[in-house]
Amino acid sequence: MLVLGIETTCDETAAAVVERQADGQARILSNVVRSQTDEHARFGGVVPEIAARAHVDLLDGIVASAMKEAGVGYGQLSAVAAAAGPGLIGGVIVGLTTAKAIAMVHDTPLIAVNHLEAHALTPRLTCALAFPYCLFLASGGHTQIVAVVGVGEYVRLGTTVDDAMGEAFDKVAKMLSLPYPGGPQVERAAAGGDPTRFAFPRPMLGRPDANFSLSGLKTAVRNEASRLEPLEPQDISDLCASFQAAVLEATADRLTVGLRLFEERFGTPRALVAAGGVAANHAIRSALQDVAATAQTTLIIPPPALCTDNGAMIAWAGAERMALGLTDTLEAPPRARWLLDANAKAPAGHANSRAGY
Repeated sequence: MLVLGIETTCDETAAAVVERQADGQARILSNVVRSQTDEHARFGGVVPEIAARAHVDLLDGIVASAMKEAGVGYGQLSAVAAAAGPGLIGGVIVGLTTAKAIAMVHDTPLIAVNHLEAHALTPRLTCALAFPYCLFLASGGHTQIVAVVGVGEYVRLGTTVDDAMGEAFDKVAKMLSLPYPGGPQVERAAAGGDPTRFAFPRPMLGRPDANFSLSGLKTAVRNEASRLEPLEPQDISDLCASFQAAVLEATADRLTVGLRLFEERFGTPRALVAAGGVAANHAIRSALQDVAATAQTTLIIPPPALCTDNGAMIAWAGAERMALGLTDTLEAPPRARWLLDANAKAPAGHANSRAGY
């Protein structure tokens, strides 16, 4: 089975061709990603209209490159898959419309993929992980703990009630005048800082649910930064280190609760899986390793190129769904919000339109 995958939900324009073999093993034949970081850097964040226009300009060439690199023709494809949401709606429309055009012209099945499902199934692309397992998804747009029970079977155990984790890192970087994208800059500055200098709150610590909250922590950083102005370089490093330490402690606590909730409902998870751009943070990786060890499970983090948004994860999710006979019509709609767990509800006070609702 050969599937072309297209990803345009945020600021990466991506396409890939993935082969799913009869025994369920996977082979990535191509995975082309074009980041739009330079286009958005001067604004300090992703501008949806600029992202959508860039997708229009770039996508045809990226799809052609992915097909050429894979060495296959459109007539050989078993399906074409596109991320149909959740995400910035302009970009989602570009990717899904392109996939529909390819499917229609070449009489190929279309698969409208939930971007979150693609993240959830990525470890089965990289190491054929068996169900069930626990996913920690943390990026600029999402922070969730999800029980991955099977293809199309997901139970959300925890989510953010306000900011996504990557968004909080980016906003802290911006208020401290660090370059965009902010997450890596905060991590870099934190390496030279004192994590005990500022007693920042540990949001949601000790609560019986597995939800996250990062808005209050972000505000605490802003208040300390305002009090110290003008900021010296060491102040910035100490603020970043103290902020990151608070995130680490809160994350460990929330995941410990999430894993306990998982075990109560589904038994011992096959693994704790981390995905999303925040999984590239080395301090967070170390904290996740400790949580997994305490829970007596394995930590799996796909390679960085497959943690962040990419076409291979969309193609693989499409292949997994097609293997079960799950395809879509050309009327499949683009969605700005799309729940992974159809039974989940937004927690009280939730206001983040990018967190997958």
